Amino acid sequence: MGNRKYCDGMRRRDLLTIGAAGLFSAGLNLPMQLPQQALASEQGRSADEISLIILFLQGGISTIDTWDMKPNAPSEFRGEFNPIATNVSGIQLCEHLPRLARQMDKFSLLRSFTHRNSSHSHADHYILTGYHPTPAFDPNLRPNNEKPSHGAVISKKLGPRGSVPAYVALPKLHKSGGSSYLGTDAAPFTVEADPNTPNFAVRDLAPPITVPADRLGNRRDLLSTVDRFQKSSEVEANTSARALSSFQQRAFELMTSVETKRAFDIGQEPEKLRDEYGRHTLGQSCLMARRLVEAGVRSVLIHHSDWDTHNDNFHMLKNRLLPKLDAGMSTMFRDLSDRGLLDKTLVLVTGEFGRTPRINNAAGRDHWGPSTAIALGGGGVTNGIAVGDSGPRAERPSSDPRGPEDLAATIYRCMGVAPDTIFYTAEGRPMPIVPHGGKVINELFA
Repeated sequence: MGNRKYCDGMRRRDLLTIGAAGLFSAGLNLPMQLPQQALASEQGRSADEISLIILFLQGGISTIDTWDMKPNAPSEFRGEFNPIATNVSGIQLCEHLPRLARQMDKFSLLRSFTHRNSSHSHADHYILTGYHPTPAFDPNLRPNNEKPSHGAVISKKLGPRGSVPAYVALPKLHKSGGSSYLGTDAAPFTVEADPNTPNFAVRDLAPPITVPADRLGNRRDLLSTVDRFQKSSEVEANTSARALSSFQQRAFELMTSVETKRAFDIGQEPEKLRDEYGRHTLGQSCLMARRLVEAGVRSVLIHHSDWDTHNDNFHMLKNRLLPKLDAGMSTMFRDLSDRGLLDKTLVLVTGEFGRTPRINNAAGRDHWGPSTAIALGGGGVTNGIAVGDSGPRAERPSSDPRGPEDLAATIYRCMGVAPDTIFYTAEGRPMPIVPHGGKVINELFA
């Protein structure tokens, strides 16, 4: 599946990229984050307790077949699946999400979500940043962020908690998950490894998870490796990153700290719990995300592919995709709740768009930006409600449409970041973190 092409001709591996030009899997943003964190402390700025997990189902999940079903629509719209009751009266989900149905009281659905782009890379950027790409947007660039992702904004604004990164992407970084004009100090630490593989380890994390810090043989060699990555083209523009400073020294200590190693050591989880999450990339990524926010990481982006179901939509969903989502998503919500973390963790589950209401001739559904549904839970959101309506056939919101701009404002509101925050580019150009017109979705806080 690694070389599977999406319908626009791009290969799956082309939709993934490492952060910050491979800087210890984008980890070398850490030396540059530390001066900013110290400045924030001097200014008396407090950090909010809320963390963010985005489970991004790249390719576009068919929400009409999952959590916005239309059982009364004609057969060419409603599809093959039947709805089932959840543990919240009046809300139904797909029959192939039985475990998730039992956790419906821990998240909510926004069924009036919509936007104007049905192209993979463009819609990806729109969802992950809140900004619609300009005509100059190049989906083939790596990274292709015209604007910074939500995680990068949070990383830049709030900085890391303690000795763990502020923003982590796993198992690989989506091209629109980067930091854009915010620079490498807001870029994610990218895991670059599948947490479901045997002997999982985070590449370039020093020392490896299985090696105690006190067994490092040559500290100077590791720091020379840091310098080598700092001389890459992306870091070259940041002159403050060239010198070995006390902050760079602290970054080294971060990468070898007990807290950091523990956060990434998924092998410490009970086998039974790992089985409940599911022994697959999606499930173990959800478990890793829970570990990371528990350790203090502010934002985690999980990138899961292969949701582009133009052909055999129902077979793909029933036999390959939904069982994994059912296990990983349901267990993550339950696990966060059991640990008292759900109120402190905003979870967003979304694709870049929905699928066409009408089934095509290949028993599939095509791209459909005009209507989709997203799931949000925890982090101050009211759980167990369904907001909005997509009409009788999931073609378009019947009223009060909400889009990526509003989603961005809502995420930042939950994270304690003012939606009217403005950053400045290197040229001094003001850049709002929320596009003009973006408003908090207050119905989610009813």
